[in-house]
Amino acid sequence: MEYYIGLSLAASSGMDSGVAVLDEDNNLILVDKLYTMNDVIFFFDNCPYLQHSKVCVSLVWDRTMLNGKWRVLGKSYQLVATNPLIPDRENWTQRYSTRGCEYFKTLTEKGVEINRFELYLTRQSMHLNSCYLERSPADCKFLQQTLRYEWGLDLPQNMMPMSQLEGIIGALLARENAKNPQNVKTISHFRDFKVIDIKDYSKSIRTHLISAC
Repeated sequence: MEYYIGLSLAASSGMDSGVAVLDEDNNLILVDKLYTMNDVIFFFDNCPYLQHSKVCVSLVWDRTMLNGKWRVLGKSYQLVATNPLIPDRENWTQRYSTRGCEYFKTLTEKGVEINRFELYLTRQSMHLNSCYLERSPADCKFLQQTLRYEWGLDLPQNMMPMSQLEGIIGALLARENAKNPQNVKTISHFRDFKVIDIKDYSKSIRTHLISAC
């Protein structure tokens, strides 16, 4: 039996990280919330099926950049490095944090397959993005209902924490990468880890439905 682990890693211990474990039969084995990196390390070090698992960990947004909405929105449009009027002080243009990278590297050295994913891009690729405010109760409910009806997951009726649902997305992507690798693309690399995403949602859901029959 092969297992698929998704980890939605938060930017700091003040926010909850979500972890989910999925098996080959589309059964959700475990969902949980973690906070500190010690919690994450404890989970993986004591995971009984880690050597039989594929792991997907989300990229962590760097929250240490300077405050200011224009700085956040301007990242995608302003070539800061080439503009002398906006100097790159304290590396505030760095989008992603290196939180957990060293530990995940030690796991890969032990033979564990770990890939990274960009949560919001993957939600779009899997048609899991909504028109509601990001991480609002409505967005959370939409994501939970879509995972239940589109992907056939047995989820509770009461609302689950958003971090756990995001962890499930990582587990689904890890399964897709293992079962249908031709439908998964590498979009970038981050700290020696591949950042992967789904190519075609229709192929992915079709393969899932056929395997469930």
